[in-house]
Amino acid sequence: MNAKLIEFPRVRDPRGNLTFVENSRHIPFDISRVYYLYDVPGGESRGGHAHKNLQQVLIAVAGSFDVILDSGKEKRTYTLSKAFQGLYIPKMTWRELNNFSSGAVCLAMVSNFFDEQDYFRNYSDFLKAIQ
Repeated sequence: MNAKLIEFPRVRDPRGNLTFVENSRHIPFDISRVYYLYDVPGGESRGGHAHKNLQQVLIAVAGSFDVILDSGKEKRTYTLSKAFQGLYIPKMTWRELNNFSSGAVCLAMVSNFFDEQDYFRNYSDFLKAIQ
């Protein structure tokens, strides 16, 4: 699986820490879109899809959550809880997000503009496509 954790620069200061992310320097693609998930009710999950071409990096900018990635051959769970760490998710990787803590905020930086045609929303269709 080509997913990987990325650690971003941290500027530590007694007044509070600062982390920054620079396009194509820390992220392995040009960022076309940014969105964030928040106020996810307890017990709910997000994701449940894969992308044909889109790549993304997820960051828990507040709280924590789990990301379950599935390449069709291997499954791996990542717990995101550090605002200076992101998870790179390559295209053609099924993802599910769950176990959101209270107040969790998931920031997503993605390589493409929204395109419904880029999604696999049915797991069996995803598995057929990677065979």
